[in-house]
Amino acid sequence: MTASERKVEGWIDDIVGALFDPIIVTPGGWGDDLPEWLKTRVTLERLAENIVATREGREITATDAEAACYLFTASLTAPIGGDWTQIYLYVAGGELKDKMPEDIKVESLTESQWRDLKELKNWIYRQRVKHRKEKAHGERRETKGEANTKELETRPIQPTFF
Repeated sequence: MTASERKVEGWIDDIVGALFDPIIVTPGGWGDDLPEWLKTRVTLERLAENIVATREGREITATDAEAACYLFTASLTAPIGGDWTQIYLYVAGGELKDKMPEDIKVESLTESQWRDLKELKNWIYRQRVKHRKEKAHGERRETKGEANTKELETRPIQPTFF
């Protein structure tokens, strides 16, 4: 396979991933409580991220909607610190647009908070890709007819920065 064929295959994999990858949430069972409109935003923003990253020649990362989903479930699992609260309100405000109450709206982040958000989004994206590769590997084993293969489980993992 040539380098350009691998590149095209990677783009296709990323598009399929944007549509079908799971939404990464904090362990604790709150993932089922994500609002449907936010799940839809995740898919749309993933597709947009793929287009923008490809045009700009940069690496794909998770989206603000995905960060909002993760922080939503994190905040329901355990109290989150002040910086993470600010980051959560910032990304949630971006998703809610005009519906965010003015008294809790966060319109900018500190440099440190930007770094934390970027690190969270990169971590979320790596977890998505890891899940996709594990699932594909499991499906290949199943196709080959290996005995005793079972459906891969997706186990949410808590990042170290919480």
